[in-house]
Amino acid sequence: MPEKTTTISANKALWQSAAARSITVLTILYIVGLFGILLPLHADFILLTPLNLLVSMGLVLWHHGNWSRVTVYYLLIAYLVGFSAELLGIQTGLLFGDYAYGPVLGPKVWGTPLMIGVNWMMLGYCAGVVSNALLPGRTFWLRGLLAALLMVGLDVIIEPVAMAYDFWDWEGSTVPFSNYLGWFLVALPLELLFAYWHKALRNKVGVALFLLQTLFFLTLLLAG
Repeated sequence: MPEKTTTISANKALWQSAAARSITVLTILYIVGLFGILLPLHADFILLTPLNLLVSMGLVLWHHGNWSRVTVYYLLIAYLVGFSAELLGIQTGLLFGDYAYGPVLGPKVWGTPLMIGVNWMMLGYCAGVVSNALLPGRTFWLRGLLAALLMVGLDVIIEPVAMAYDFWDWEGSTVPFSNYLGWFLVALPLELLFAYWHKALRNKVGVALFLLQTLFFLTLLLAG
C-alpha cells in the first residue's frame, strides 16, 4: 500500500509539472502573439491565428485526463453546433446579425471559417472548466449558466478587437445586441451539456487558457 501511494503521488506530481509546462508554453505563445500583432512583426503575422487555436486546443485536451465517450461527443457537438450557428448567421443574418468574416481565421465554407467551430469547441470547454472550478459541487444548471455568461463576457471583449484586426466585420461597423443574445442562446445548451456530463472535471490548462484569451484580447482592446 505505501508503494502504491508513493506511485500515485509521483504520477500526480509529474502531471502537475506537465500542466505547469503547458501553461508556460501557452503564456509564451500569447505574449509572442501580442508583440507580433502590435508591433507588428510581419504584415501577415495575424494569419497564424488558426495555428494558435489548434496548438491551444491541443494542449488543453492533452491535459483532459480521463477520456470517455461523452467527452468525444461533447467536442463533436460543440464543433458542429458552433459552426452551424455561424453558418446560419452568415447566410441569413439570424442569431447574431449581419456580419462577414475576413481572412484571419483561414479557409471558409460558404463564407464561414472551418476554424470557427474549433473556437466554439475550445471556448465551450474552457469556460466549462472555469465554471467547475468556481462553483464546485453546484448543480449543472448553475455551472452551465455561469459558463455561458463567461463566454458572452469574453465575446464583449473580442468583438471590437475582431473588427479592428479583420477577423470579421459587422454591417455599419456596429455590434448589435442580437450578437450577444445569440452567443448566449448558442452557448447555454452547450455549457449545460458540458456541466451535466463533466460535473467533476478539472483542467488547470483549460482554466489558464481562458484567462490568457481574456487578457490577450483585453490588451489588444486597450492598446487600440
